[in-house]
Amino acid sequence: MQKDGGSGVPSTPGGGRVRRRRGSNEVPSEVVKANGSDLLVNDRNKYKSMLIRIRSSLWMIGGFAYLIYMGHLYIWAMVVVIQIFMAKELFNLLRRAHEDKQLPGFRLLNWHFFFTAMLFVYGRILNQRLANTVIQDKFLYKLVSEFIKYHMVTCYFLYIAGFMWFILTLKKKMYKYQFGQYAWTHMILIVVFTQSSFTVANIFEGMFWFLLPASLIVISDIAAYFFGFFFGRTPLIKLSPKKTWEGFIGASVTTIISAFVLANVFARYQWLTCPRKDLSTGWLHCDPGPLFKPEYFSVPEWIPQWFPWREIQVIPVQWHALCLGLFASIIAPFGGFFASGFKRAFKIKDFGDSIPGHGGITDRMDCQMVMAVFAYIYHQSFVLPQSISIETILDQILMNLTFEEQRALYMKVEQIIRERQFGES
Repeated sequence: MQKDGGSGVPSTPGGGRVRRRRGSNEVPSEVVKANGSDLLVNDRNKYKSMLIRIRSSLWMIGGFAYLIYMGHLYIWAMVVVIQIFMAKELFNLLRRAHEDKQLPGFRLLNWHFFFTAMLFVYGRILNQRLANTVIQDKFLYKLVSEFIKYHMVTCYFLYIAGFMWFILTLKKKMYKYQFGQYAWTHMILIVVFTQSSFTVANIFEGMFWFLLPASLIVISDIAAYFFGFFFGRTPLIKLSPKKTWEGFIGASVTTIISAFVLANVFARYQWLTCPRKDLSTGWLHCDPGPLFKPEYFSVPEWIPQWFPWREIQVIPVQWHALCLGLFASIIAPFGGFFASGFKRAFKIKDFGDSIPGHGGITDRMDCQMVMAVFAYIYHQSFVLPQSISIETILDQILMNLTFEEQRALYMKVEQIIRERQFGES
């Protein structure tokens, strides 16, 4: 009796064998379940998985709501914790225990670059607000002013120290692994800090611009899951076998409607709409501006009389919310598709197991990363006034001038105003 040769490859009904291209990362066709049996509607354990996901989601939503109530600094702290978990998951993705044992302290070098990048990014974003916080204390203000002045050079020399550390740890026969890890570390820093820097900027511009985009991604994800769970029949993309057109379309409609409604709700609270100019935790009071003030539109005459409202109230920011909703429902999911392709390339199911039923932190942040960048760019391009305002000038003065220079400027401006007053009289 002739043996198979130990290949273990199943034969096709015609007697031939299914061949797989050597070195390919694609899943063999015999492993893929036929006729869309990978879909959620055909998953026998889907109800158990759904309960696990619901419990985890409720915990996450509850904790997120509590942090929103606590304020900007607590949300920033949440972003930092998320960054650390994401970096840990991504650092471990290409880690090899055998090589690491031969390179003591090499993992510490990755975290040195991570915290240097954190100091650089957040130092640039929050330096002005830090100065505003300590302006009453002369010693602290002088210390913070010196930090702001030499912030870039400090971060540069920290990076150079890490660079020299890396060169000095190079070991024979380990060069390829070490340089691969060096490049991988920098890629992680770009991925993690690009989106998080925009996220933190959105938080301090007004929590509205952080909360609404983040909520829309959550709504889109939940709606896609439930529509796909109950109605999904048509596969959407090969990278994610469980994604369906029914889930994608249902999530899109739900997200766009939610964007219009949530914007109306969020716009009514100064806690969410006012920008935070310092790093305190006190209550916020500001003039929300015309963007957050209701406008009233009369219902056209051709609308039937049985329609209950003859006048409709719309807050202008709701029209901007529709653009955010469109992006969150149509473009942002491609961040998830990219992550799915990335995981397939490395033959892993999830980036981690931090969240039961969801995978790792990185698995939950794939779409959020894309959305945070868009929300910041949209706010800067279409919402923020493009002309120079008094607030902008004052911010520049507080950020770039010392206390003595600010006092000298004040006296000079006062002198100019008095001279003009006497000249007019």
